[in-house]
Amino acid sequence: MADPPSSPRPGRLRQLKELAQSLLGVIVAAWAVAVVVVALISAGTWAVLGFPPPELPEALAPRDMDAIATRAFAVVAGLGGTALLVIHYRRQRTTENGEQREATRLFNERFTAAYTELGSDHAAVRLGAVHSLAHLADDAPSRELRQSCIDVLCAYLRMPYQPAPEPLPEDATDEQRRDHQARSLTHASLREVRHTVIRTITAHLRDDAPRPWQGHDFDFTGTVFDGGDFTYAHFSGGTVDFTHATFSNGRVTFRHAHFSGGTVNFSDAHFSGGTVDFTHATFSGGRANFSGAHFSGGTVTYTAHFSGGTVNFSGAHFSGGTVTYTGARFSGGTVNFILARFSGGTVDFTHATFSNGRVTFSGAGFSGGTVTFGGVGLSSGPVPTPGGLVEATRRGVPGVVLLPPEWKESAEADKDEDHGSDGESASTDD
Repeated sequence: MADPPSSPRPGRLRQLKELAQSLLGVIVAAWAVAVVVVALISAGTWAVLGFPPPELPEALAPRDMDAIATRAFAVVAGLGGTALLVIHYRRQRTTENGEQREATRLFNERFTAAYTELGSDHAAVRLGAVHSLAHLADDAPSRELRQSCIDVLCAYLRMPYQPAPEPLPEDATDEQRRDHQARSLTHASLREVRHTVIRTITAHLRDDAPRPWQGHDFDFTGTVFDGGDFTYAHFSGGTVDFTHATFSNGRVTFRHAHFSGGTVNFSDAHFSGGTVDFTHATFSGGRANFSGAHFSGGTVTYTAHFSGGTVNFSGAHFSGGTVTYTGARFSGGTVNFILARFSGGTVDFTHATFSNGRVTFSGAGFSGGTVTFGGVGLSSGPVPTPGGLVEATRRGVPGVVLLPPEWKESAEADKDEDHGSDGESASTDD
């Protein structure tokens, strides 16, 4: 004998009752709106006709009764149609919300599996997890969930990362060689996963990406870079944060990268080795912040175009290596080297172009190395001496700063003018 159907649970009955009450309220509200609209249309028509007085017949003919019945049925049909539209709309909303919840549930399951695999001890599993997170970000049902996938990939790059083992001495024992080989293989596999993350991010930041990640935030705070390719990446809006990042060896290239709007933050980053290349990169608007950055080794190339916004090197320390702005273009905005320190290495501004903006070296210190400004200019003529540069050069060690001839003449003229003013003051005192 079949079991009798179980009765609905009290909680389910309460939900159905609340849903029915809510739906009834919406239907009544829709009817009220319909009545108001019909009344307004009727009143408007009556006003256009000049408010004619109604003509009431002395007796209702059968034809008049048919007209009244027809209009009554039309009103009932209209109210019923309104109710059906409301019910259909609520059903559609319920279906869409259910689909959204199901999509979010499936996303969470895939997300949990992917980031769990990213912590695996096996490099092959981690590589698969990187691609899984990338596909998951592409399929994310919302911008916030996509950002979650990006955050996990960036967090993996921020994990502690040691450089490759140093070469062994010639008299190393067999045990030392085996240990060194094992550590080298571990490092190589970890490095490959990290560089795969960088390549994956870059591929989704290019203009031809099928599902671009532009406009999202990328947090590389404290990341150690020993190579990586951001060529043609387009960081538009959002925040790109390289604060305290370390560029220690290898080659990190931002060639033809485009940073438009938002904030690009390299504050307190350490450039201690290898090559960092911004050739043909474009910083348009927004803020490019290199304040407090340390340049102590390697080569950093800023042959880039900075248009508008602010380029901030305040408090940066140039103590070694080569930093070149050769051929860089600064158009509009502000270029700020306030309190920057130049104590070693080579900083080259040869043929840099400044136009319609402000360049300042106020409070900068030149105590070592070489800083060259040969051939700088404006598109419309020679560039005026940047603010504070002459004063900083006088305070610094002679021979560190190589100024163009016109700037030297301007500096000497200012110096003679200052001496003349001092002499006049002394004569006046006598």
